[in-house]
Amino acid sequence: MYRMGEAEVREVAKVMRSGSLFRVGSRLAEVDRFEKEWAQMIGTRYALCLNGGGTAGLICALVGLGIGPGDEVLVPGYTFMATALAVLAVGAIPVVVEIDESLTLDPEEIDRKSTSRTKAVIPVHMVGLPANMTAIRAAARKKGLKIVEDVCQAVGGSYRGKRLGSWGDAGAFSFNYYKIISCGEGGALVTSNTTVYQRALVFHDGGATFRPYAEKLSVPLVAGLQLRASEIMGAILRIQRRRLDGILKALRKQKRIFEKSLRGQQGIRLLPVNDKEGECAVVVGFQFASEEQARRFANWPGVGGSLPIDSGKHVYSNWEPLLQKNAGPHPGLNPYFLRINQSLRTDLKPDSCPRTLDILKRTVLISVNPFWTKEQVKVRIEACRQAGKNI
Repeated sequence: MYRMGEAEVREVAKVMRSGSLFRVGSRLAEVDRFEKEWAQMIGTRYALCLNGGGTAGLICALVGLGIGPGDEVLVPGYTFMATALAVLAVGAIPVVVEIDESLTLDPEEIDRKSTSRTKAVIPVHMVGLPANMTAIRAAARKKGLKIVEDVCQAVGGSYRGKRLGSWGDAGAFSFNYYKIISCGEGGALVTSNTTVYQRALVFHDGGATFRPYAEKLSVPLVAGLQLRASEIMGAILRIQRRRLDGILKALRKQKRIFEKSLRGQQGIRLLPVNDKEGECAVVVGFQFASEEQARRFANWPGVGGSLPIDSGKHVYSNWEPLLQKNAGPHPGLNPYFLRINQSLRTDLKPDSCPRTLDILKRTVLISVNPFWTKEQVKVRIEACRQAGKNI
């Protein structure tokens, strides 16, 4: 979260005073209005606001697409574990695949790793960096795979002028505290497919059977969960959405100063980006020939960098529940042990994606702060320049 202030406070107070905290039947319709505004901004027909974060968005997207037991879903080895957990939550098996040097899913892996049981792929736009969606769409189309975009770390970003989340069959967003805009927790699903939306709508609301919209649905009413967003969330998000483009503008401005000053400097190679105009610019990235060089650069006084291999939770080799095949609320519901899944690729090993581990060890990321002063930026750039000369 980068910016929050009195405007959000006033909107929350308005909701509290109204007594309309529940979205169903609310006279304020904050969530309804946010969904319409979000879909329009992203460029999809539908948006569904959720209280379960980006994980809920991914689960609802997979439910909407009919993914379940007997299916495999390709997931990159560099992402928060929730991307894979969402696949397990619908009874399917995540197959972890390699990233490329852009830190996003390698499109060539779709052809290499797909089988007749593979039904979907989840490209993740990590640390605000857009995946190569033209190549991913072409490869997925060739293999007959559905695409669910994980946009949790790239809210508001775009690729070739089109917002992230609108390239696939569905997209999932996160609005938790650590994301570009936030309501503390929460997330959203977007799609232009009516069936996907309606399935997700029913699944996210265990009381869907009793809602006025039920009689208009063309999909079965099933026993779903309770992932409804509250009016307080909707009120905060409507203000946060208005701040989004300003936040991205500030982040991009800072990053461009870094890159203009450091491009071509001795010892420095900037991280390749699939779309410079559309990235969210939450990090400045560098890549080196070895882990030793990367660590020397990251630890140079004043640089303040980190290696993504050290993030732990974002690297597949640390996903202990998957490595140990511990999934589901009960052993009888563990996707790894379902009979229908026994012919699938259920074995994940720490060395399953060696290229991913190598790239993450040779990469350094510096988090961008939109509130840095010109002097602070200048000092950090000079530290990077000196580190590059001395590694």
